[in-house]
Amino acid sequence: MQNIIFLVVCISFGFFFKKYKIFKGDAYLVVSNIILYICLPATTLLYTSETKFSSTYALPILMPWVLYILGFMFFKTVGKLIKMHKHSEGVLIMTGSIPSVSFVGFPIFELFYGAEGLHIGVLMSQAGSFLVCATLGVITASYYAAEKPSFKEIAISVLKFPVFLAFLVAMLMNVSDIHFTPILAELLKKLAAPFSLLAMFSIGLQIEFPKKNTIFLNLSWGLFFKLILSPLIIFVLFVIILKQKGNVAEICLLGAALGPMNTAAIIASKYGLNPPLASAMVGTGIPISLIGVITLYFLIH
Repeated sequence: MQNIIFLVVCISFGFFFKKYKIFKGDAYLVVSNIILYICLPATTLLYTSETKFSSTYALPILMPWVLYILGFMFFKTVGKLIKMHKHSEGVLIMTGSIPSVSFVGFPIFELFYGAEGLHIGVLMSQAGSFLVCATLGVITASYYAAEKPSFKEIAISVLKFPVFLAFLVAMLMNVSDIHFTPILAELLKKLAAPFSLLAMFSIGLQIEFPKKNTIFLNLSWGLFFKLILSPLIIFVLFVIILKQKGNVAEICLLGAALGPMNTAAIIASKYGLNPPLASAMVGTGIPISLIGVITLYFLIH
């Protein structure tokens, strides 16, 4: 509950700072750059380097990857049918296909499933949603931002992105069993600490209530896939086809129903892919998903 209140308060602060013009110009870009160049690389280095991967929890790790691939196919199809602008299509692929596991999922998993739920959530986040965002998400953003996409330009853009570079270093440390010294680990914790506050504040700074019907149409498609189709897909694949039961299957189902990942929205905005739509997906999707996830849990039980 504290995380949910924190989320609402931070988004509200950002919204009112924008509304009353406390910050001038595109302040969200400054905040987003602090997140992308300091907080997120520190978070990636700190936690990805220490994540212990286990085949026992393969499904929670696999779930975000499955959703991203199917989301990509879904929004490419919808984009062609309704002639959606490529920037909006890119935003919906990134925000509509990646669940906000760490910020929204952790407190929910721990509340319903205790320590085991939190452990599964960490794996789902670090090896699943966060890894998808740092790799496929950045590639998607680079592709849709380019005027004439080429493999070379996309590769250079991805390799220059600080979160992806931090991920490569962290994975190298992980497989080599190299660990940060206590002093460095504490430094990274302090650099990563403002992430949640700044991320939600940045989203608040970008919230707009546009009058264009196309924004609402695109938002509706994005939320439809994220909040309705995603948990339905995981239910069919994991529960009906693979016949999975127990806490792991339930957490996968709840994880799929979580709102859009705020990090994906920030990256999409950084690349200029329709920032109002990106912030609307997070600002609208997360609060609605809280109701949906809690309802889904009680329906399961």
